[in-house]
Amino acid sequence: MSRFSARTDFARTPNPLALALERHRASGRPLRDLTESNPTRVGLPTPDAALLASDGAFTYEPEPQGLVTARQALVADFAARGARVAAEHLLLTSSTSEAYGWLFKLLCEPGDNVLVPAPCYPLFEHLARLEGVQTRSYPLPRAHGFGLDADAVGDAVDDRTRAVLVVNPGNPTGHFLHEGELAALADVCARRRLPLVCDEVFSPFAWDAGQGRVETVAGRDLPMLTFALGGLSKSAGLPGLKLAWTHVGGPAHLRDEALARLEWLADAVLPVGTPVQRALPGLLAHAPRFQAAVLERVRGNRQRLLAARPVGAPWDVVPAEGGWSAVLRIPRQPGEEATCLALLDAGVAVQPGYFYDFGGGAFLVLSLLPQPEVFAAAVEVLARTLGP
Repeated sequence: MSRFSARTDFARTPNPLALALERHRASGRPLRDLTESNPTRVGLPTPDAALLASDGAFTYEPEPQGLVTARQALVADFAARGARVAAEHLLLTSSTSEAYGWLFKLLCEPGDNVLVPAPCYPLFEHLARLEGVQTRSYPLPRAHGFGLDADAVGDAVDDRTRAVLVVNPGNPTGHFLHEGELAALADVCARRRLPLVCDEVFSPFAWDAGQGRVETVAGRDLPMLTFALGGLSKSAGLPGLKLAWTHVGGPAHLRDEALARLEWLADAVLPVGTPVQRALPGLLAHAPRFQAAVLERVRGNRQRLLAARPVGAPWDVVPAEGGWSAVLRIPRQPGEEATCLALLDAGVAVQPGYFYDFGGGAFLVLSLLPQPEVFAAAVEVLARTLGP
Protein backbone atom coordinates (compact mmCIF):
# COMPACT_ATOMS: atom_id res chain seq x y z
CA MET A 1 0.00 0.00 0.00
CA SER A 2 1.51 3.31 -1.05
CA ARG A 3 1.80 6.06 1.51
CA PHE A 4 0.94 9.64 0.62
CA SER A 5 1.93 12.94 2.17
CA ALA A 6 -0.54 14.51 4.58
CA ARG A 7 0.12 17.79 2.76
CA THR A 8 -2.02 16.58 -0.14
CA ASP A 9 -4.83 15.02 1.90
CA PHE A 10 -7.35 17.76 1.21
CA ALA A 11 -11.06 17.35 1.85
CA ARG A 12 -12.84 16.20 -1.33
CA THR A 13 -16.43 15.91 -0.14
CA PRO A 14 -18.59 18.35 -2.16
CA ASN A 15 -20.43 20.91 -0.04
CA PRO A 16 -24.23 21.33 -0.38
CA LEU A 17 -23.84 24.34 -2.70
CA ALA A 18 -21.53 22.47 -5.06
CA LEU A 19 -23.95 19.55 -5.20
CA ALA A 20 -26.91 21.85 -5.83
CA LEU A 21 -25.03 23.68 -8.59
CA GLU A 22 -24.13 20.37 -10.22
CA ARG A 23 -27.79 19.32 -10.17
CA HIS A 24 -28.88 22.67 -11.60
CA ARG A 25 -26.44 22.45 -14.50
CA ALA A 26 -27.38 18.82 -15.17
CA SER A 27 -31.04 19.86 -15.41
CA GLY A 28 -30.29 22.15 -18.33
CA ARG A 29 -32.09 25.07 -16.70
CA PRO A 30 -30.69 28.57 -17.44
CA LEU A 31 -28.13 29.91 -15.00
CA ARG A 32 -27.07 33.50 -14.50
CA ASP A 33 -23.64 33.02 -12.97
CA LEU A 34 -22.53 35.82 -10.62
CA THR A 35 -19.52 33.74 -9.57
CA GLU A 36 -17.83 34.10 -12.98
CA SER A 37 -14.36 35.60 -12.52
CA ASN A 38 -12.63 34.32 -15.66
CA PRO A 39 -11.93 37.45 -17.77
CA THR A 40 -11.67 35.39 -20.97
CA ARG A 41 -15.33 34.30 -20.77
CA VAL A 42 -17.16 37.61 -20.38
CA GLY A 43 -16.54 39.49 -23.62
CA LEU A 44 -13.56 41.63 -22.62
CA PRO A 45 -10.85 42.73 -25.10
CA THR A 46 -7.90 40.45 -25.85
CA PRO A 47 -4.57 41.26 -27.51
CA ASP A 48 -3.47 40.32 -31.01
CA ALA A 49 -2.55 36.62 -30.98
CA ALA A 50 0.38 37.42 -33.30
CA LEU A 51 2.23 38.78 -30.25
CA LEU A 52 3.00 35.21 -29.24
CA ALA A 53 4.62 34.44 -32.60
CA SER A 54 7.52 36.86 -32.16
CA ASP A 55 11.01 36.23 -33.52
CA GLY A 56 13.04 34.05 -31.22
CA ALA A 57 10.03 32.27 -29.73
CA PHE A 58 11.84 28.94 -30.18
CA THR A 59 15.18 30.16 -28.88
CA TYR A 60 16.03 28.90 -25.41
CA GLU A 61 17.72 31.40 -23.10
CA PRO A 62 17.68 29.97 -19.56
CA GLU A 63 17.81 33.14 -17.47
CA PRO A 64 16.68 32.20 -13.94
CA GLN A 65 15.07 35.55 -13.08
CA GLY A 66 13.47 35.85 -16.53
CA LEU A 67 14.58 37.41 -19.79
CA VAL A 68 16.13 40.84 -19.32
CA THR A 69 13.88 42.28 -22.03
CA ALA A 70 10.80 41.07 -20.15
CA ARG A 71 12.00 42.50 -16.85
CA GLN A 72 12.88 45.81 -18.51
CA ALA A 73 9.32 45.98 -19.86
CA LEU A 74 8.10 45.56 -16.29
CA VAL A 75 10.40 48.35 -15.13
CA ALA A 76 8.72 50.67 -17.65
CA ASP A 77 5.29 49.46 -16.54
CA PHE A 78 6.07 50.17 -12.88
CA ALA A 79 7.42 53.61 -13.87
CA ALA A 80 4.12 54.40 -15.61
CA ARG A 81 2.44 53.78 -12.25
CA GLY A 82 4.91 56.01 -10.42
CA ALA A 83 7.18 53.31 -8.98
CA ARG A 84 10.92 53.25 -9.69
CA VAL A 85 12.30 49.71 -9.69
CA ALA A 86 15.33 47.93 -11.13
CA ALA A 87 15.22 44.94 -13.46
CA GLU A 88 17.66 43.02 -11.26
CA HIS A 89 15.14 43.15 -8.40
CA LEU A 90 12.42 41.42 -10.44
CA LEU A 91 11.76 37.69 -10.72
CA LEU A 92 9.38 36.00 -13.19
CA THR A 93 7.25 32.97 -12.34
CA SER A 94 4.45 31.17 -14.14
CA SER A 95 1.85 32.46 -11.65
CA THR A 96 1.53 34.25 -8.34
CA SER A 97 0.57 30.87 -6.84
CA GLU A 98 3.97 29.56 -7.87
CA ALA A 99 5.58 32.68 -6.42
CA TYR A 100 3.89 32.02 -3.08
CA GLY A 101 5.30 28.51 -3.07
CA TRP A 102 8.79 29.85 -3.67
CA LEU A 103 8.44 32.51 -0.98
CA PHE A 104 7.20 29.97 1.56
CA LYS A 105 10.24 27.83 0.74
CA LEU A 106 12.50 30.88 1.06
CA LEU A 107 11.14 32.18 4.36
CA CYS A 108 9.79 29.18 6.28
CA GLU A 109 10.86 25.86 7.74
CA PRO A 110 8.20 23.13 7.91
CA GLY A 111 5.85 23.93 10.78
CA ASP A 112 6.40 27.70 10.60
CA ASN A 113 3.47 29.97 9.81
CA VAL A 114 2.56 33.05 7.78
CA LEU A 115 -0.16 35.57 8.64
CA VAL A 116 -3.03 35.94 6.19
CA PRO A 117 -6.05 38.30 6.23
CA ALA A 118 -9.61 37.24 6.96
CA PRO A 119 -11.80 37.63 5.02
CA CYS A 120 -9.82 36.74 1.93
CA TYR A 121 -9.77 34.56 -1.18
CA PRO A 122 -9.51 30.91 -0.02
CA LEU A 123 -6.16 29.93 -1.52
CA PHE A 124 -3.28 30.74 0.83
CA GLU A 125 -4.00 27.97 3.33
CA HIS A 126 -3.70 25.37 0.57
CA LEU A 127 -0.55 26.85 -0.98
CA ALA A 128 1.11 27.07 2.44
CA ARG A 129 0.13 23.53 3.39
CA LEU A 130 1.72 22.18 0.21
CA GLU A 131 5.02 23.63 1.49
CA GLY A 132 4.57 22.22 5.01
CA VAL A 133 3.69 25.70 6.30
CA GLN A 134 0.70 26.80 8.37
CA THR A 135 -1.40 29.96 8.16
CA ARG A 136 -2.65 32.15 10.96
CA SER A 137 -5.44 34.64 10.31
CA TYR A 138 -5.58 38.27 11.34
CA PRO A 139 -8.99 39.98 11.10
CA LEU A 140 -9.87 42.81 8.75
CA PRO A 141 -12.38 44.70 10.90
CA ARG A 142 -15.71 45.46 9.30
CA ALA A 143 -15.76 48.70 11.30
CA HIS A 144 -12.72 49.77 9.23
CA GLY A 145 -14.39 48.86 5.94
CA PHE A 146 -12.39 45.62 6.06
CA GLY A 147 -9.22 47.71 6.06
CA LEU A 148 -6.00 46.66 7.72
CA ASP A 149 -5.56 46.98 11.50
CA ALA A 150 -1.85 46.78 12.30
CA ASP A 151 -2.56 46.00 15.96
CA ALA A 152 -4.56 42.93 14.88
CA VAL A 153 -1.59 41.84 12.76
CA GLY A 154 0.76 42.24 15.71
CA ASP A 155 -1.59 40.29 18.00
CA ALA A 156 -1.58 37.35 15.56
CA VAL A 157 2.22 36.94 15.55
CA ASP A 158 3.66 34.01 17.46
CA ASP A 159 7.14 32.48 17.83
CA ARG A 160 6.88 30.63 14.52
CA THR A 161 5.51 33.44 12.37
CA ARG A 162 7.83 34.12 9.44
CA ALA A 163 5.94 36.58 7.20
CA VAL A 164 2.88 38.80 6.90
CA LEU A 165 0.74 38.57 3.77
CA VAL A 166 -1.54 41.41 2.66
CA VAL A 167 -3.81 41.63 -0.38
CA ASN A 168 -4.03 45.09 -1.91
CA PRO A 169 -6.82 45.73 -2.66
CA GLY A 170 -8.57 43.02 -0.69
CA ASN A 171 -10.20 40.16 -2.55
CA PRO A 172 -13.20 40.19 -2.40
CA THR A 173 -13.51 43.15 0.00
CA GLY A 174 -12.03 45.74 -2.40
CA HIS A 175 -10.32 47.84 0.29
CA PHE A 176 -6.99 49.39 -0.70
CA LEU A 177 -4.07 49.64 1.68
CA HIS A 178 -3.70 53.28 2.75
CA GLU A 179 -0.53 55.17 3.62
CA GLY A 180 -1.24 55.26 7.36
CA GLU A 181 -2.03 51.54 7.37
CA LEU A 182 1.20 50.75 5.54
CA ALA A 183 3.25 52.87 7.94
CA ALA A 184 1.73 51.12 10.96
CA LEU A 185 2.21 47.71 9.35
CA ALA A 186 5.83 48.51 8.48
CA ASP A 187 6.44 49.32 12.15
CA VAL A 188 5.03 45.94 13.21
CA CYS A 189 7.05 44.07 10.58
CA ALA A 190 10.29 45.90 11.43
CA ARG A 191 9.92 45.32 15.18
CA ARG A 192 9.11 41.63 14.70
CA ARG A 193 11.67 41.20 11.86
CA LEU A 194 8.97 39.90 9.52
CA PRO A 195 8.97 40.21 5.71
CA LEU A 196 5.89 41.62 3.98
CA VAL A 197 4.34 39.78 1.04
CA CYS A 198 1.96 42.10 -0.82
CA ASP A 199 -0.41 40.60 -3.39
CA GLU A 200 -1.11 43.44 -5.84
CA VAL A 201 -2.86 41.59 -8.67
CA PHE A 202 -5.98 43.79 -8.42
CA SER A 203 -4.16 47.09 -7.83
CA PRO A 204 -4.81 48.41 -11.40
CA PHE A 205 -8.55 48.31 -10.69
CA ALA A 206 -9.29 51.26 -8.40
CA TRP A 207 -12.78 52.56 -9.06
CA ASP A 208 -11.92 56.21 -8.48
CA ALA A 209 -8.96 58.48 -7.74
CA GLY A 210 -9.08 58.28 -3.94
CA GLN A 211 -6.35 59.96 -1.91
CA GLY A 212 -3.74 58.19 0.17
CA ARG A 213 -4.01 54.77 -1.45
CA VAL A 214 -1.00 52.49 -1.85
CA GLU A 215 -0.89 51.00 -5.36
CA THR A 216 2.36 49.08 -4.85
CA VAL A 217 5.00 48.58 -2.18
CA ALA A 218 7.61 48.15 -4.93
CA GLY A 219 10.21 50.91 -5.09
CA ARG A 220 9.45 52.19 -1.58
CA ASP A 221 12.01 52.75 1.17
CA LEU A 222 10.58 50.35 3.75
CA PRO A 223 12.39 48.94 6.79
CA MET A 224 11.53 45.29 6.12
CA LEU A 225 12.04 42.82 3.32
CA THR A 226 9.16 43.17 0.85
CA PHE A 227 7.76 41.11 -1.99
CA ALA A 228 5.26 42.74 -4.38
CA LEU A 229 3.37 40.23 -6.56
CA GLY A 230 1.55 40.87 -9.84
CA GLY A 231 0.77 39.07 -13.07
CA LEU A 232 -0.86 38.96 -16.48
CA SER A 233 -3.80 36.95 -15.17
CA LYS A 234 -5.51 40.03 -13.73
CA SER A 235 -3.60 43.05 -15.07
CA ALA A 236 -4.10 42.04 -18.72
CA GLY A 237 -6.91 39.47 -18.33
CA LEU A 238 -4.69 36.64 -19.60
CA PRO A 239 -4.67 33.82 -17.03
CA GLY A 240 -3.86 31.21 -19.66
CA LEU A 241 -0.50 32.73 -20.64
CA LYS A 242 1.06 31.95 -17.25
CA LEU A 243 3.38 34.80 -16.41
CA ALA A 244 3.68 36.65 -13.11
CA TRP A 245 6.31 38.74 -11.39
CA THR A 246 7.70 39.44 -7.96
CA HIS A 247 9.56 42.60 -7.01
CA VAL A 248 11.94 42.15 -4.09
CA GLY A 249 12.64 45.25 -1.98
CA GLY A 250 13.62 46.45 1.45
CA PRO A 251 17.02 46.83 3.14
CA ALA A 252 19.76 46.06 0.63
CA HIS A 253 21.43 43.23 2.56
CA LEU A 254 18.13 41.37 3.02
CA ARG A 255 16.95 42.08 -0.53
CA ASP A 256 20.19 40.84 -2.09
CA GLU A 257 20.28 37.66 -0.02
CA ALA A 258 16.64 36.91 -0.86
CA LEU A 259 17.30 37.46 -4.57
CA ALA A 260 20.39 35.23 -4.52
CA ARG A 261 18.41 32.39 -2.96
CA LEU A 262 15.43 32.91 -5.25
CA GLU A 263 17.69 32.92 -8.30
CA TRP A 264 19.06 29.53 -7.27
CA LEU A 265 15.52 28.22 -6.78
CA ALA A 266 14.42 29.66 -10.14
CA ASP A 267 17.44 28.10 -11.88
CA ALA A 268 16.31 24.69 -10.64
CA VAL A 269 12.83 25.17 -12.17
CA LEU A 270 12.98 27.71 -15.04
CA PRO A 271 9.17 27.84 -15.18
CA VAL A 272 8.25 30.59 -17.67
CA GLY A 273 8.04 29.91 -21.41
CA THR A 274 10.08 31.96 -23.87
CA PRO A 275 7.19 33.07 -26.15
CA VAL A 276 5.24 34.80 -23.39
CA GLN A 277 8.39 36.46 -22.05
CA ARG A 278 9.26 37.83 -25.50
CA ALA A 279 5.66 38.99 -25.95
CA LEU A 280 5.53 40.73 -22.57
CA PRO A 281 6.19 44.31 -23.84
CA GLY A 282 3.23 44.01 -26.23
CA LEU A 283 1.03 42.31 -23.65
CA LEU A 284 1.74 45.08 -21.14
CA ALA A 285 0.90 47.64 -23.84
CA HIS A 286 -2.49 45.90 -24.22
CA ALA A 287 -3.14 45.95 -20.46
CA PRO A 288 -4.49 49.55 -20.21
CA ARG A 289 -7.14 48.77 -22.85
CA PHE A 290 -8.24 45.70 -20.92
CA GLN A 291 -8.19 47.55 -17.60
CA ALA A 292 -10.32 50.38 -18.97
CA ALA A 293 -12.89 47.85 -20.22
CA VAL A 294 -12.95 46.08 -16.86
CA LEU A 295 -13.39 49.32 -14.95
CA GLU A 296 -16.27 50.34 -17.20
CA ARG A 297 -17.86 46.92 -16.68
CA VAL A 298 -17.47 46.70 -12.89
CA ARG A 299 -18.51 50.32 -12.26
CA GLY A 300 -21.60 49.84 -14.37
CA ASN A 301 -22.55 46.55 -12.74
CA ARG A 302 -21.97 47.90 -9.26
CA GLN A 303 -24.25 50.83 -10.06
CA ARG A 304 -26.90 48.38 -11.29
CA LEU A 305 -26.59 46.52 -8.01
CA LEU A 306 -26.91 49.67 -5.91
CA ALA A 307 -29.90 50.86 -7.93
CA ALA A 308 -31.67 47.52 -7.44
CA ARG A 309 -31.70 47.83 -3.65
CA PRO A 310 -35.06 49.21 -2.45
CA VAL A 311 -35.03 51.88 0.24
CA GLY A 312 -35.14 50.20 3.64
CA ALA A 313 -34.21 46.75 2.32
CA PRO A 314 -32.75 44.34 4.91
CA TRP A 315 -29.60 43.91 2.81
CA ASP A 316 -26.98 46.34 1.60
CA VAL A 317 -23.83 46.58 -0.51
CA VAL A 318 -20.63 46.86 1.51
CA PRO A 319 -18.53 49.95 0.59
CA ALA A 320 -15.39 49.18 -1.41
CA GLU A 321 -12.73 50.93 -3.49
CA GLY A 322 -11.77 48.54 -6.26
CA GLY A 323 -11.39 45.02 -7.60
CA TRP A 324 -13.83 42.79 -9.47
CA SER A 325 -16.24 41.80 -6.69
CA ALA A 326 -19.12 43.12 -4.62
CA VAL A 327 -19.94 42.02 -1.08
CA LEU A 328 -23.51 42.10 0.21
CA ARG A 329 -24.46 42.07 3.87
CA ILE A 330 -27.64 40.05 4.30
CA PRO A 331 -29.79 39.09 7.32
CA ARG A 332 -28.42 36.35 9.56
CA GLN A 333 -31.68 34.46 9.00
CA PRO A 334 -32.09 32.41 6.92
CA GLY A 335 -28.34 32.91 6.44
CA GLU A 336 -25.75 32.53 3.71
CA GLU A 337 -26.18 28.95 2.55
CA ALA A 338 -29.98 28.99 2.57
CA THR A 339 -29.97 32.26 0.63
CA CYS A 340 -27.50 30.91 -1.94
CA LEU A 341 -29.64 27.79 -2.41
CA ALA A 342 -32.80 29.89 -2.82
CA LEU A 343 -31.06 32.05 -5.42
CA LEU A 344 -29.82 28.96 -7.24
CA ASP A 345 -33.38 27.63 -7.36
CA ALA A 346 -34.28 30.94 -9.02
CA GLY A 347 -31.46 30.52 -11.55
CA VAL A 348 -28.74 32.77 -10.04
CA ALA A 349 -25.38 31.57 -8.68
CA VAL A 350 -23.60 33.59 -5.96
CA GLN A 351 -21.07 32.66 -3.28
CA PRO A 352 -21.56 32.65 0.50
CA GLY A 353 -19.33 34.76 2.70
CA TYR A 354 -18.04 31.74 4.59
CA PHE A 355 -16.15 30.66 1.46
CA TYR A 356 -13.95 33.72 2.17
CA ASP A 357 -13.87 33.43 5.96
CA PHE A 358 -16.17 36.37 6.62
CA GLY A 359 -17.22 36.74 10.23
CA GLY A 360 -19.49 38.99 12.27
CA GLY A 361 -22.59 38.59 10.14
CA ALA A 362 -23.92 37.03 6.96
CA PHE A 363 -22.57 37.99 3.53
CA LEU A 364 -22.78 37.14 -0.15
CA VAL A 365 -20.02 37.63 -2.73
CA LEU A 366 -20.80 38.53 -6.35
CA SER A 367 -18.52 38.90 -9.34
CA LEU A 368 -18.92 42.23 -11.16
CA LEU A 369 -17.41 40.83 -14.39
CA PRO A 370 -20.48 39.29 -16.11
CA GLN A 371 -21.84 41.04 -19.18
CA PRO A 372 -24.28 43.84 -18.27
CA GLU A 373 -27.42 42.16 -19.56
CA VAL A 374 -26.63 38.98 -17.60
CA PHE A 375 -25.80 40.94 -14.47
CA ALA A 376 -28.90 43.13 -14.67
CA ALA A 377 -31.22 40.13 -15.05
CA ALA A 378 -29.49 38.32 -12.16
CA VAL A 379 -29.69 41.35 -9.88
CA GLU A 380 -33.42 41.64 -10.50
CA VAL A 381 -33.84 38.06 -9.25
CA LEU A 382 -31.46 38.68 -6.37
CA ALA A 383 -33.34 41.78 -5.15
CA ARG A 384 -36.65 39.94 -5.37
CA THR A 385 -35.28 36.93 -3.45
CA LEU A 386 -33.62 38.99 -0.71
CA GLY A 387 -36.81 40.96 -0.19
CA PRO A 388 -37.72 44.66 0.03
